[in-house]
Amino acid sequence: MLAGVSTDYYIRLEQGRERHPSDQVLDALAQVLQLDAWATDHLHELARPKAIKRTEVPTDRVSPTLERLMLSWQNNPAVVVNRRLDVLAGNSLGVALYEGLDHSDNLLRLTFLNPDARVFYRDWEKDAASKTAQLHTASAADHDDPLLLELIEELSRESADFQRMWARHDVRAKTTDSVRFHHHYAGDLTLSYEAFTVNSCPGQDLFIFQAEPGSPSEQALAKLQSRVASLT
Repeated sequence: MLAGVSTDYYIRLEQGRERHPSDQVLDALAQVLQLDAWATDHLHELARPKAIKRTEVPTDRVSPTLERLMLSWQNNPAVVVNRRLDVLAGNSLGVALYEGLDHSDNLLRLTFLNPDARVFYRDWEKDAASKTAQLHTASAADHDDPLLLELIEELSRESADFQRMWARHDVRAKTTDSVRFHHHYAGDLTLSYEAFTVNSCPGQDLFIFQAEPGSPSEQALAKLQSRVASLT
């Protein structure tokens, strides 16, 4: 009633029998349901998913140009991930940040399938929920990706926590935030990050981490940087 649609129409929409809702209807429902901007975009994506031609999707390889750029950053950890949060590449500090952790090649498996993640991520619940919301967003944008569907099934089968968070249907894009880590060598670090879309490879995102200047985290990051330099 608040959205200005009939009960019958709303039921057909929920059940997937109404395939062409207008933008006005979707915006009205989003307003009534008090959805934020990410959830509203997700609603539109679910209603009209974009067809993705698998032959046009780039391989999960990072361009040599971007890899050279990342390697030139000596003071900031950086990694490139795809929609499934597979870690496709990282500079020396980015690799060192996740050093020694099982499943470090996929940040979702690391978070939910590695018990050490609850120590590594000092705010594990917050970070796990954020990554799950990112996966929900990816599943709407690329709902036919068989590897993404396999990942969701694997995590649902192996992790009750993932099941719980997935059932909330939260959505969120990768933008900017801060993460508190406990590194086995460098100790506690609070790092903020910015996520940049790699326009040359749709579906890839570049994460760049930094510590607050003059903070204990900057000192811990410098300690990790010294260790990396000593090993190269």
